Formats: sequence, C-alpha cells, structure tokens
Amino acid sequence: MSEDPRPDTPERPLPNTEEEWRAFLDEEAYEILRRKGTERAFTGRYWNEKRRGLYRCRGCGAPLFRSDTKYDSGSGWPSFWAPVDPAVVETEVDTSHFMVRTEVHCARCGGHLGHVFPDGPEPTGLRYCVNSAALELEPEDGAEDGDGEAGADD
Repeated sequence: MSEDPRPDTPERPLPNTEEEWRAFLDEEAYEILRRKGTERAFTGRYWNEKRRGLYRCRGCGAPLFRSDTKYDSGSGWPSFWAPVDPAVVETEVDTSHFMVRTEVHCARCGGHLGHVFPDGPEPTGLRYCVNSAALELEPEDGAEDGDGEAGADD
C-alpha cells in the first residue's frame, strides 16, 4: 500500500511555513493554493473529468466536492454546484484584476481553490469554479479511468 501523500495525518501535520508548503506542493499547486494563482482554462487535469468520486483539497486532503455535484459549466475549470458540506469552504471578497468576485478557499488549510459565482444550476444556483491543481480526486471503487459518469449534467 502506498503512503498517503496528503499532509493530514498525525505523522505529517500541515506545513506551518511557506517554505514547508513550497517543499510539499509542486510549483503549480503552490502558486494556486498559497499565492491565489489560477490555471488557464481548459488546461487543468479535472476540467473534463468524468470519474465518480470525492474531490479533496490538494493542500490538506480535506473533502471538498463530490462528483455528483460536478457539471460542465463551459468555463474550462471544474465546476460544482455545492461543496460536500458548507463548512469545508470559506469565502471572501476578491477585488483583484479590477473585478469584484467571491474567492473560495479550503476551511482547513486556507488554500485558494477558485471562485464561486451566482450563475450555477439548481438546487443551489451556485457555480464553484475550482482550479484542478487545487484538487485531488479520490475515485470511487469501480469508477473507470476517465470514462465513468460524473454528475448528471456532465
């Protein structure tokens, strides 16, 4: 059995310094999770992912989104209409790039995930637009490699 790469076990607590985060995360994940960067649309590993499973925070392993809430928003980023629990994400106003948006980040480690917009499907009307590099998919048992069904709208 392979060692769990997430730092959310007692043997490997969350990094405390930016230096520790930089050593733990790859360059792209560090830029997004810790420096609030973004990947280019249609380039992330999960924007068109169809497998069923649980999407976890790449920084700390916290469960964030389930594939049954993932849908094709046409934005080029993985989009979800709800987190697994409202308490797993936090939001704040983002006024960068001459816009006013709502940033969404992991409640456990503070990692930047992306943004949430009020133009998603029912039942929430929300679109959590998330960077693939901020996520780690834990496929369900039996989910085919990239060919399974994700959400009903995918």
